[in-house]
Amino acid sequence: MAQLKNQMDFQVKFLQPTGTVAATVPVGTTVLAAARQAGILLESPCNGNGTCGKCRVKVAKVIRLACQASVESDLDVEILNRRDSHDVQILQHGHALAITVDNRMSKEYDAATDTTRIVADGEVLGVEVGNTASAHYGIVVDIGTTTLVTALYNLNSGEEIASTAELNPQSHHAQDVLSRIKLASTAEGLQLLHSDFIQALNRMIRVVVEQSEIDLHHIYEIVFSGNTCMLHLAINVNPVSMGKFPYTPAIYGDESYRADQYGIEIAPFAQIYLPPVMSAYVGADITSGVLAAQLEKLKGITLFVDIGTNGEMILAVDGRMVATSTAAGPAFEGMNIACGMRAAPGAIEKFRLDENGETEVTTIGDQPAIGICGSGLVDIIGELVKHGHIRPNGKLAESPFQVTEKVFVSQKDIRQVQLAKGAIRAGIETMLERTGVQAEAVDRVYIAGSFGYHLNPDSLIHIGLLPPTFRDKIEFLGNTSKTGGQAFLLNQSLRRKMAKLVETVEIIELATIGNFDKLFIHCLSF
Repeated sequence: MAQLKNQMDFQVKFLQPTGTVAATVPVGTTVLAAARQAGILLESPCNGNGTCGKCRVKVAKVIRLACQASVESDLDVEILNRRDSHDVQILQHGHALAITVDNRMSKEYDAATDTTRIVADGEVLGVEVGNTASAHYGIVVDIGTTTLVTALYNLNSGEEIASTAELNPQSHHAQDVLSRIKLASTAEGLQLLHSDFIQALNRMIRVVVEQSEIDLHHIYEIVFSGNTCMLHLAINVNPVSMGKFPYTPAIYGDESYRADQYGIEIAPFAQIYLPPVMSAYVGADITSGVLAAQLEKLKGITLFVDIGTNGEMILAVDGRMVATSTAAGPAFEGMNIACGMRAAPGAIEKFRLDENGETEVTTIGDQPAIGICGSGLVDIIGELVKHGHIRPNGKLAESPFQVTEKVFVSQKDIRQVQLAKGAIRAGIETMLERTGVQAEAVDRVYIAGSFGYHLNPDSLIHIGLLPPTFRDKIEFLGNTSKTGGQAFLLNQSLRRKMAKLVETVEIIELATIGNFDKLFIHCLSF
């Protein structure tokens, strides 16, 4: 009988506000796997390892983790809506450089035949009936590990005419790059992550097309600006080689692909351009940032840091650059934190503690506090360190610390932030040592990325992510992955220039640094 039972299939009904969806799965299947089979994007940033606690569902009136609950009979599963699954704040603007429009794509009207040719590098890609020369558009997609931003541009004028943003649906399955590489190492996992992205991209394209009232078939080129892993997933290439030594990517960018091969709903002969990447963990988003900030032209010493699930950074000394990256983890995104959440209404985004112990809390949308987003977490821990509630070794004097009646930070949360900030600080110290630069000699510190834009500079210094000598030198550049991608889209000569430039950047692989473990442990202290 036991052998017969193992061969049985059971039906799992998922009860959602929008209706019921069912899946039939073999006995022993996890509820999370059944949800994926049913097409439900159930939050599971740890990819089903049972560590993030985000995949809560209700089974037989009991709250369970979907990744830890197995199907042993027919089940009704109630999906619990997360309050940070919508209205999330996603930064869509950033520092941009002045761009001369010099497109790779051009449109040529032939009055004799009353047709318009679309040409790239001297090759005719397609022909349209009538004079459509004025309808010439392109798109930039900032593919973040957590968020997606899509912007539509007029390729004749260079003007941005519409943009939209949403959460990267891949983060429902795997929150950080390493877990995403692991999931994508199988054909099924790669297809899941790739199709999630393409569906989201087509959805966002429809939004910007409706906003601007254009024909989506007049979009001829897309630039994908994201980290190296995200580019692999976007064009359906297995990133498994990036997950093991010597950490080599399968693609290095500065290449174009046919968009129709990926089911992208734009012009049938449209092209995808991937900017050049520097290494497996210093990707096209950082190349875009270098371009937007014009790092190679700046005199003196510049530190460029993109703070997110990855800590990617560049130190430029009179234009000569070294780069590295660290696995900061999802703590700065509010994940793996007891009361952590995305930057949605009700999230604590700013926190202050005065000398009398009185707290000042600011939430997104001025809503009652229901959790803590990344910037609020850094503020809270920075203030607790400043006022002695957290010792230099990270020990919390009273655990948990109640931020509000319903929101707290625990000792485990402190450790998560220690690991994240320690990794980034150790990367910075390694670059300074490699170039022989003292911290006080750094002229400017650029913080890039959506998360970094909302940070308090003092909090970064209080927690020790940046040294005190960086105070008053910090500037927030915003979404340079998008604005650098805009430059790649509008000017083809910049593509050639940056392809040559990335070859000159020295990449520091922290895994090969002999004393890095000791340095990392040293950088954990507050």
